[in-house]
Amino acid sequence: MTTDLPMPRPREHEPRVGVVGGHAPRPMKVVLSWGRRYSLWVFNFGLACCAIEFIAASMSRHDFMRLGVIPFAPGPRQADLMVVSGTVTDKMAPAVRRLYDQMPEPKYVISFGACSNSGGPYWDSYSVTKGVDQVVPVDVYVPGCPPRPEALLHGIMRLQERIAAEELSTQGLRRKYAGHRLADAAEVQRGLVAPPARPGGASDA
Repeated sequence: MTTDLPMPRPREHEPRVGVVGGHAPRPMKVVLSWGRRYSLWVFNFGLACCAIEFIAASMSRHDFMRLGVIPFAPGPRQADLMVVSGTVTDKMAPAVRRLYDQMPEPKYVISFGACSNSGGPYWDSYSVTKGVDQVVPVDVYVPGCPPRPEALLHGIMRLQERIAAEELSTQGLRRKYAGHRLADAAEVQRGLVAPPARPGGASDA
């Protein structure tokens, strides 16, 4: 016997940061951005073969810890960067959204690989989400099937450049999410296959 966890009810999502982000003087903001740039705690959401390339990037040959990236955070509440590597299915999409919601602001997402970017070779499958950007806002896309570890290093450096140039404030977060509708995990959840219609227009209800 199995019991499914209840999905959270939809709610109004308002991204916020602390008082320091909005009222700190410019030199302090530069120091805060520099610290966040070189202390990215990564929450790896490895779903398929691209996760192996992510693991390779964290090993001694490539060693992305020299860039200030700390892999394998204990959980989403300790992470500020989510790397989605692999095929995102419609059944997995609510879990991706739920874990993203648990990450503290400011938070970032790297979509790693063709399957995460657009569905890859499975884009026409009935159960595959056509890109993780339909579930969470993505900051950097890394193409490839699968991408090499060097491609992930390049994507991390591009993200660090964005962090260094951004304004850490609630208004800045609102501008970041302006073009993306923030749905909750309950709204992301949907059936994989629609039930067949009854003859004569009758429904199951």
